[in-house]
Amino acid sequence: METIHGLHHITAICGDPQENIDFYTGVLGLRLVKITVNYDDPGVYHLYYGDTTGSPGTALTFFAWPQAQKGRLGLGQAISISFAIPENSIGYWSERLKLHGIDFSHPPIQMREESLALRDPDGIILQLVPTDKRDSRIGWAGGSVTAENAIKGFHSVAVSVREFAPTVELLRDTLGFRLKEEAGEIARYESGNSGSGALIDIHASNREFHGHIAVGSIHHIAWRTPDNKEQSLWREKVVGRGIYATPIVNRNYFQSIYFREPGGVLFEIATDQPGFAIDEPVEKLGASLQLPPWMEASRHEIERNLQPLDLVKVYA
Repeated sequence: METIHGLHHITAICGDPQENIDFYTGVLGLRLVKITVNYDDPGVYHLYYGDTTGSPGTALTFFAWPQAQKGRLGLGQAISISFAIPENSIGYWSERLKLHGIDFSHPPIQMREESLALRDPDGIILQLVPTDKRDSRIGWAGGSVTAENAIKGFHSVAVSVREFAPTVELLRDTLGFRLKEEAGEIARYESGNSGSGALIDIHASNREFHGHIAVGSIHHIAWRTPDNKEQSLWREKVVGRGIYATPIVNRNYFQSIYFREPGGVLFEIATDQPGFAIDEPVEKLGASLQLPPWMEASRHEIERNLQPLDLVKVYA
């Protein structure tokens, strides 16, 4: 247990859940792997997207808050999400985004990487970054994007903090991250076996205000650990630094602990198991609302309070 194993999932906040589904499945071609609710607030959807099984390192999730206000970018937040796409697929994705009327740009090359930058319907900053054959992950081939161009999973996540040192000390000295590269006011750290899916970019910012988490914001970043035993050891290490970490929380598809790194970003450490196929078969993942056993008795009331979803295009 020398280092965190990479990204597990990233959770953000959207407004309209249907618009969110249409974009992430219809434009980006991710698989909708789970429709459930926020276990802490069962009046709102919790949507999960990823590869064929929503495997760790591919799962982007959203709490849907249709009536909430827009968030504000600032300090103490994750500020962008980068997806890994196959090498030589920039041209395909440029044409695809044009076809769907999505504005995008070619940002200046940083960390020796080209990319496409765009925003989702709620304004979340996304990037598509080509990776080479060392990234052997295979994207969802049953969706709207051709198999040879499908998103592989996460490439990296970026956070904004006032100063590097406190965040770096936690990442390096407690979670086992290693410095990979520096470019101006950005420091890239890597974990696990390194490479795509195990990267965090730390932006030292002179913003005067902290961000406000609401629609169009990234809520938290979850890191991977294989099981509860190792998760408990990570919790001990975090608490040993004087940082409050929650007890282990049952999220049905994984177990979680939560804590804020010194710059204010909410971190989670989540287990790889048991995964999303515990309550519906792999071929039917995301086909209907799934509730954890302790909520089944309230299914009728929960469903009555949720916005109906049109999944015809998702499963056409």
